[in-house]
Amino acid sequence: MTAAPRPRTVHELITVLPDAPVLRDRCRALAALDVLMGGRGGRYFDYDPGWGPGIEAGLMDNGAGDEYAILFTPDGVFGRGFDHESSMSPYTNEDMALWPGLVDTLPEVFRPLLDEPAFCDDEVQVATVVFWRETHDTAWLAGPVEYAEYDDDGTGHLFRVLAAGTPEAYRDFAEAYYERQLDLAAIRHVYALRALTAEVIKTLNPEADPAAVAAAVAATGYPVGGRAM
Repeated sequence: MTAAPRPRTVHELITVLPDAPVLRDRCRALAALDVLMGGRGGRYFDYDPGWGPGIEAGLMDNGAGDEYAILFTPDGVFGRGFDHESSMSPYTNEDMALWPGLVDTLPEVFRPLLDEPAFCDDEVQVATVVFWRETHDTAWLAGPVEYAEYDDDGTGHLFRVLAAGTPEAYRDFAEAYYERQLDLAAIRHVYALRALTAEVIKTLNPEADPAAVAAAVAATGYPVGGRAM
């Protein structure tokens, strides 16, 4: 299977993201797989169905300073990511401001989210990637960010697995990250949000307690009974 091109900037990312419901399912599947794999000192992918009033969140944190949050709100979807080594980090300029153009056209309905404590370091808004889609929009949008040849907003590695959107992409990531081979059929089962079975759980993590894992997966918002196929 030919690997999907990796988006290099937010402008490329918004051309390959699926509609909001599909993106939400991808986030839930990645979170469930992270639970099934047993983690490695913390959740790499996570999903919080109660992040805020009426808000669900798909999350990624690599534990090394890079992370993203995709918030599914009643008004639409707001996404942001932060690459701590990016040349576009607010820490690269004296006034600690977000990169020019990053949020210039962000709808007012999403602007309060920039000040969320989870997205700030003290009072510094922290982001190198921002995108959104209001409920009435027909496409994903991003600000008029301009890049010099050396600029990198971190999109390529932050959103690589999510943007690819395939069980194969997750397998390739997880085999490198967890340093063990994984069963692709079991990963496909979870990606389809099908009901978890003890067999699938044990296939992905032979040391797992199926009952405990099933409960932890359900807490991420994964459909308890699975999706009707």
